[in-house]
Amino acid sequence: MQDNVLQFMRYSIPSDLRSLINEGKFSKAEDLINNLLKGAGNNYRRRLEFELDRIRRWPIQYPFDRGEALRKLKEKIPDITLQELDDLIARGCIDHRPIEGSLRIFERFVPNSFWLCPELKERAREERDEVAERSKELLRERAKEVMGLEAAPLLYRFRAKLTVKKGSVPKGETIRIWIPVPRISELNPEVRILGYNREPYLSDEVYKQRTAYFEVVSSGLDEDVWIEYEVAAKPLKVDLKSEEIERGNITEYLEERIPHIRFSNDLRKFTESIIGNEDNPLLKARRIWDWIVDNVIYTYVHDYALFDNISRYAAFRRRGDCGVQAILFITMLRLAGIPARWQSGWYANPVRWSMHDWAQFYVEPYGWVYADPSFGHPREGEKWRRNFYFGSIEGFRLAFNSEISYPFDPPKEHFRSDPVDSQRGEVEWGGGNLYYDKWDFKLDLLEVKSIP
Repeated sequence: MQDNVLQFMRYSIPSDLRSLINEGKFSKAEDLINNLLKGAGNNYRRRLEFELDRIRRWPIQYPFDRGEALRKLKEKIPDITLQELDDLIARGCIDHRPIEGSLRIFERFVPNSFWLCPELKERAREERDEVAERSKELLRERAKEVMGLEAAPLLYRFRAKLTVKKGSVPKGETIRIWIPVPRISELNPEVRILGYNREPYLSDEVYKQRTAYFEVVSSGLDEDVWIEYEVAAKPLKVDLKSEEIERGNITEYLEERIPHIRFSNDLRKFTESIIGNEDNPLLKARRIWDWIVDNVIYTYVHDYALFDNISRYAAFRRRGDCGVQAILFITMLRLAGIPARWQSGWYANPVRWSMHDWAQFYVEPYGWVYADPSFGHPREGEKWRRNFYFGSIEGFRLAFNSEISYPFDPPKEHFRSDPVDSQRGEVEWGGGNLYYDKWDFKLDLLEVKSIP
């Protein structure tokens, strides 16, 4: 079994097909792909079939025309005009792309526009989010405790529930469902399954993308599966000192992983320009870290499945969400000869929890330490973030994954909704993959307490 579900992405598609897709001429692109499939075999066939799958996602990810986008933006900025919207599009403040001759706008363009063009936020209606404020304050308190070596490990109890919507799968057909669960790691040293409504198959406790797998015969109505688990989460505070660095002999996590951890010549040269003549592994990692924290803006992005190369996008577009920034950090460190790997799951702040991705890197004598670039930005004057999240972690974390694009156990037959990460589950049946609009996922925090 190949250990990379996107291995087929090493095959290029024809330039005329690429042009049609970039221009949003999807009907013509589908016709061309169907012709190409007649003579395609093995991995190249898989590559073309994936392109068909991706074509069907673009309209879902870019649902708004200009008029609809203007109405969405007016909810935040009532006096915004259509001419201003067009100016923002021209300036790159509004994420958009052509689809079948029309300009279509990204579903999460509003918050992105505030990050990309901050002057817009000054015009927006003030909306106080008390939950967000409490969450940030609790994080600050927790980080302070970790820095003072006063933070205890936490014991969480969660229930993960996935609901396949009525009518999504014909009655009598088997539905295959994967729900991510925490894997055993230094971050989460204890994981216990407490209960479920249908007995699942659990992949190994250290499997790189760990899941609970369920099979359900469709009744034609809503179908629920849930699993409840208890997981310990440990903080880590480490003071990394360049003068203590030793030459390590780790040979893992230094290679490419197609298509997103790719050692392209332009990214290699760019990484070398950031590192300069620095030879110390920790200081090389720090230079890369500082560049990402200073230059890559946090924005929401479309499906990871729609990217050809995430690290290159992040480096040269200088934007992206937590996973995009983590993949860039990992790629650049590997180019610099420093072992680096993926970690992802959920940021488990007891006030507000959400899906999240971060990284680890290896330096002797410290071993594997953490790096969370999107949390490392010194936002809102929180300068402590830059140094803290280069090596340390607060322990508000559930880690389901230690690798990207790793096959599930048991493997999924059809393309995944997210072929890179695994944070909220996957669903399929004999007729194909079920995309996110066909099911709902919910992660409920039932209890959290300190471990003495």
